[in-house]
Formats: sequence, C-alpha cells, structure tokens
Amino acid sequence: MITVVPYNSIWKSMFEEEASKIQGALGANCIAVHHIGSTSVPGLAAKPIIDILPIVKDIMCVDAVNEKMAALGYEIKGEYGITFRRFFYKGEPIRTHHVHVFEEGSPEIERHLKFRDWMCTHPEDLNTYANLKQELAKKYSHDRMGYGLGKESFVASINTKAGFDGLRVVKVLLPREWEALQHFRQKYFFDKISSVDSYTWTFDHKDHIHFILYKGETIIGYAHVQLWVDARAALRIIILNEPYRNKGLGGQFLSLCEKWLKQNSIRSLHIQSSPEAYPFYLKYKYVDMPFNDPDGYEADPRDIAIGKLL
Repeated sequence: MITVVPYNSIWKSMFEEEASKIQGALGANCIAVHHIGSTSVPGLAAKPIIDILPIVKDIMCVDAVNEKMAALGYEIKGEYGITFRRFFYKGEPIRTHHVHVFEEGSPEIERHLKFRDWMCTHPEDLNTYANLKQELAKKYSHDRMGYGLGKESFVASINTKAGFDGLRVVKVLLPREWEALQHFRQKYFFDKISSVDSYTWTFDHKDHIHFILYKGETIIGYAHVQLWVDARAALRIIILNEPYRNKGLGGQFLSLCEKWLKQNSIRSLHIQSSPEAYPFYLKYKYVDMPFNDPDGYEADPRDIAIGKLL
C-alpha cells in the first residue's frame, strides 16, 4: 500500500546510520553515499522509505559484496530495470530502505542530486510536489506503477528547471518511451521500405532489448539489440533524432550500448551495416566480420557484415 506521510526529522538520522553500514559493506570501492528522494528534503511529505545513493568506482565489483548487503537485511535485485545500476531494498512486507548504487560519472547521480537540491531550495515546488503525491497516494493506493507515472511529468519538469542535461540510456518502460520507440522505428526504418513494423513481437521478448537515449528529459535516440547464444549480440537498429546528429552523440550512444552488453557477458556485437552507415562504424573500430544470424533472416544484399569484440 502506498502511504505518503508528513516529513519526519528522524529520516536524516536513519539515513546516516544506514549509510555507515552500507559504506562498510561496499568497502574501498565506495566513494560517497548520498541521501536522495523525498525523505532527503526537509519539510517534504514522502513515502517513509529512505532512498540511498552510494557512488562506487566500479559497478561490476558491487556484485561481489552481495552477501554483505544480505547480512544487513537487504534483498539483492541486480540492475533491476535501470541500466548500470545495482539495486537493493530492505523491509518486507513494508519497505524501509532503497539503495541505488551507481558508478562514478553516471548521469543518474547528477539527476538525483540536482532534483534533491532544487526541492530543498524552492518551497513553492516542494509544496506542489507534496500535494501531488498525497493526491496520487489516495488515487493509486495499491498501484505502484500508477503512482509513479502520475509523478513523471512533474519530476521531469524539475529536472529541466534544475539544469540536468545528462546523456543516459534506459530500457524502454514508460508510455512516452514506448511511443518514442514506435515513432523511431516507423519513421526512420519501416517507412523507408514502405512497410509496417512486423517485429512488434520483440517488444516483450526476453532476447530483444530496446533502449531509449535521453538528453536531459528529451528522448533523442533508440536502439534495438538482440541477444544471441555463444555470448554474441546483434545491433538491429540504432537511430538518433535528426536534430541531434553529427554532434558525436551517436558514438556515445553506441558506446553505452556496448558497455551494457559487455557488463552482461556479451563478447561480440554484430551489425549488418548499410553502405551509408559503414564509415560511422569504422570510426568506432568495427571491422568486417561474419554476421551468421542464427535466426536465418535475409539481409539487404547491399548490407555489409561487420562486428566488434567487446
């Protein structure tokens, strides 16, 4: 059940006590631990769950301390839908703490801290947010997704006001992300071959990963990756919205996709490149490499099979 309660000054000491334990569990890999979310903002009504953001040097090393986190009472959830994160929670059936671990340099760190700091210094927005959350808690008392979606527009507006403009990759989840995905696929791919999208079945298939690229709160790109056996993957589609092309963002998007795949034990990424895109991939160290599609789909005869060891 979703319950929003008035601000409680004890939340600060609850964070400090838990942060010390978490820093000890994460060890030398941990650089800092921040209090985030509504309980970190004095005067803001909130769900009584302490949100904690540790920053680490290497996100991949966090998995090695899962037993230590479990000893503190945490459930281990892994990435849990947010790319390049490790998520833990404590309290069952009533949640008391959420831990969101990110690697140093992640734009998610800046996004969370800017939101917190803005709310701490802008009482009018604080009051608006408190009222919104209380209304949503009444409307969606047993619907966590509905509650979260109800806050999405307001949170995005605060991120923009706070000046967050980071580049981040997320797995498609929210309604506006699904709408953007379908727009990108149809406009930039299927319209060019005068066809409708016949691969919508991939939207809920475990071996097909759909990424959205955000710049700040603006969706600017989309990528579709298929996971194969033998630690191989195929980049089926990668697209940037036209106003954001030729600014180096495509290369950054590609690198983030590669990073996620590498962290998930994929050793090679394969592409059937059009002649027009071929120079772009060469720039990022792709080489001629057999595609060997296990599904046996026929490629455009003009395409060039290339790949990269990750």
